[in-house]
Amino acid sequence: MAIRTTAYRDVFFVSWSLAFHGAVARALCALVLAGVPIMAASGELAASGPDREASYPPASPASGAPDEPPSRLAPTLARVAERLTQKDIGLVINNADPYSVEVGEFYIQARKLSPDQVLRVELPVKSTLTPDEFQRLRATIDARFNGSTQALALAWTMPYAVSCNAITGALALGFDPMLCVSVTSTCAPSRPSPYFNAHTATPYGTFKMRLSMLLAAKDVAGAKRMIERGVASDHTLGLRGAPSTNAYFVVTDDKARSSRSPLFPPSGPLRGTGIAVHTVRAPAIDHVDRLVVYETGATQVGKLDTLGWVPGALADHLTSFAGQLDGKSGQMTALEWIASGATASYGTVSEPCSHQQKFPHPKVLLFNYAQGSTAIEAYWRSVAWPLQGVFVGEPLAAPFARR
Repeated sequence: MAIRTTAYRDVFFVSWSLAFHGAVARALCALVLAGVPIMAASGELAASGPDREASYPPASPASGAPDEPPSRLAPTLARVAERLTQKDIGLVINNADPYSVEVGEFYIQARKLSPDQVLRVELPVKSTLTPDEFQRLRATIDARFNGSTQALALAWTMPYAVSCNAITGALALGFDPMLCVSVTSTCAPSRPSPYFNAHTATPYGTFKMRLSMLLAAKDVAGAKRMIERGVASDHTLGLRGAPSTNAYFVVTDDKARSSRSPLFPPSGPLRGTGIAVHTVRAPAIDHVDRLVVYETGATQVGKLDTLGWVPGALADHLTSFAGQLDGKSGQMTALEWIASGATASYGTVSEPCSHQQKFPHPKVLLFNYAQGSTAIEAYWRSVAWPLQGVFVGEPLAAPFARR
């Protein structure tokens, strides 16, 4: 069963309403959504037809060309009242992995975690856990943490998968063996996330879902820099009189991997946030400073070494295997974004077949982050079917949050 294309795109308009009208709009939008058929009876992606796709301006026509004119619909975003904080997170350290031990200890100090927020386990250091290995890990986590632990930081790069499921998706939604029965089954729609674009600061309390994110990098030094960026980002952006930041949404000539382009926001200022949105057509961007979001679609993304990131930046690319963090797929992994200076990223660990719902929804990601959510909240809320996607980064980074 698949989320209808129209309903999926209309999430953007719901987010605007929530920003404008608060609790009243939440109630109204809930009624609207209740009347929208979320599932397509055919079990396949519904044809877009004459829906709101026409409301989304196209990307600018050429690399290096000016952005499209600023949108007249540019909203003013209100800040969220609540978000995940240090008290809501649990840390899992793999004692069998020297990387995990050192990065985990660094994270304890960086985020001032108490001993009862830390779980130490023994896991094989390999890319993929078996279902039995995973179930033992999940049982240990469930036994250790109570209902106050809403999210997890996993202090390792490997393991990143459980068979064809991502480890972060399986921890939140449960392992789904049916996705892995054949080489083509991973292309099927996967288990939907009730947290998609949900406005709650208690994912475990509300949905019995513990969000998780890997503290993953190419090496220990890179992981420590990523953590430092996350901590340094808190409460730093969207301040009155502060320099603006840039969010780039890049349409490439790779049509399959640019399947999210109808979901890209229009160029223009995002009022109240200090973000300038740029939707452009190019192989890649280069020499951009104060970059806070970068989303594109390609097997490889070039010129990352020319970019100037702000602490707390988010970046990802739609391709099949960006979540295979061992780098053996031949495609660029999410770790390249972290190495270049981003603070969080996302990638799929098994063939997703370009379903938009298996990747971050650009507007949902941008709006949630700009409203003050943490990196882990913004990324998890933006993926409708996250079971095959691994979330990477410093989970509590919150540059647009108010104290």
